[in-house]
Amino acid sequence: MRLVQLSDIHVGGLFVQSVFDAVVDEVNRLAPDAILVTGDLTDDGILPQFDRARNELKRFSCPDIIVIAGNHDYRHTGYLLFKKFFPSKHVYEFDDAVVLALGTARPDRDEGEVGYRQNMWMKKTLAKYDDKVKIVAMHHHLVGIPDTGTDKILILDAGDTLHACLQAKVDLVLCGHKHRPWAWNLGPLAIAYAGTTSSTRFRGFFENAYNIIEIEDGKARVDIKIVGKKRFPLSELVERYKPFLEEA
Repeated sequence: MRLVQLSDIHVGGLFVQSVFDAVVDEVNRLAPDAILVTGDLTDDGILPQFDRARNELKRFSCPDIIVIAGNHDYRHTGYLLFKKFFPSKHVYEFDDAVVLALGTARPDRDEGEVGYRQNMWMKKTLAKYDDKVKIVAMHHHLVGIPDTGTDKILILDAGDTLHACLQAKVDLVLCGHKHRPWAWNLGPLAIAYAGTTSSTRFRGFFENAYNIIEIEDGKARVDIKIVGKKRFPLSELVERYKPFLEEA
């Protein structure tokens, strides 16, 4: 089974059409079983940007496109528009995996929150799927990432959410938000972050990229794909990390 994670498309002033065109071609050739868009489809949460973002996503030839709201999508009453343009459910079942989409965005706030009710729902729901790889997708990041500045805009209840993920035996959490590809392994739980797919809003990693998740024999492997360039395990990016100033 193959999933593709796109994130932080940012249709608006910093959106690069030629980059997104290349992403569409690459992803359609991969023929994934599902595409996950982990938030910030728009830059300002306004009607023309939502309309354009929806049209851009229609270009993917994929049976399932899972769309999650980001903090930019909830700006300027964008939370009222998001459900209209991207009606979606919260549980997606596949032969080898189950994907839960958690909403962390809150109107006109940059920080995120999962909340007690969602954490309890996640644990109760995932208890039914011990025979599948368990994946949770959200916009905001759970753990801080190097080269991205302040961590004040992460999930406010990150500790409770991490605990809930471990209790629910989640295998993989997919996040966006910080525009910095990265990965953490917390024992049985892996957390993978995607960079910005098609904007110039870079932090610490200065190329557009997306993630490819391969699920086989009950395990999930995450690769990063730099747009127009190579694909390699996301873990390699972490292993060879040097602070940006040190590289300069």
